[in-house]
Amino acid sequence: MGIFFNSRKKDHENQSSEKDRAKVISFLNQKGGVGKTTMCFNAAVALARKGHRVLCIDMDPQANLSLLFNTEVREEEFSIYHLLINSVRELKALHSSALTSEVITSTNTGVDLLPSSQDLSGFELSVSGISGSRPLILKKFIEKSGLDEIYDFIIIDCPPTLGLLVVNTLCASGGVMVPFRPDEFSRKGLYHLYDVLDDIEDMGVTQIPEVLAHIPNLVDARRKQEMMDLEVIKEHLSEEWDGDFKMVSPFFNRSQLVKSQSQRKSVFDYQSKEFTPLQNQFNELATIMKEWSHGAS
Repeated sequence: MGIFFNSRKKDHENQSSEKDRAKVISFLNQKGGVGKTTMCFNAAVALARKGHRVLCIDMDPQANLSLLFNTEVREEEFSIYHLLINSVRELKALHSSALTSEVITSTNTGVDLLPSSQDLSGFELSVSGISGSRPLILKKFIEKSGLDEIYDFIIIDCPPTLGLLVVNTLCASGGVMVPFRPDEFSRKGLYHLYDVLDDIEDMGVTQIPEVLAHIPNLVDARRKQEMMDLEVIKEHLSEEWDGDFKMVSPFFNRSQLVKSQSQRKSVFDYQSKEFTPLQNQFNELATIMKEWSHGAS
């Protein structure tokens, strides 16, 4: 695993029995265009600014989260794909010289990153023939690499699908944050997510993650239909969860969020007062994850 991890693990060896392992939280919605990656990026930075050790894992072959962190994996470089393949003994023929300590990137946001690459699109095919539990590859990698002993939070960005990459992410996660747009397509997407959670529970391979918050995003308050759709989604969620669900205040479609994304910066990189509402909202997401981590086993 490399000198970096051996030394870091020794530093925390005496503390590991006194503190909880890292809380793994994924940002997920099978529907694209809901701002999921931007939510994940800024929420992770908010946690880091509160003094937490945070690792982001980009599990989307499009690698948009990696790009937000100004990290682009070149053809000859390694990504999370190679680390996952290396963690499966049956795939020895596909193993590379990638080391976890060398793939992790330290960013100027205070968040560490395990970047993605286009190689990850071949993950499902690569592991199709193994006899082990394919849904648990990411979970076992996190545990065996000791990442859950080094970080307080591991935040994962998922692809907009419900394939094996997402199933792996859900099996590795203790909590899920669900950004969505207030429209009919997002409502259907939410129910597909709940179906996948039920499927994972039926598999019995691991405990299903807890949905920590639903996040209405890119909401246009000027459009009456969107506000009506948001109320309909709230009603359906209330029925689905018997009223026991968390929905945060809407993230409105602000130019500031578009600006920060285009410049590959977090909303916390700006001192202007016009960014304060967004900073407060992302701090709220960080608080939700932090409070949940205190109660999670």
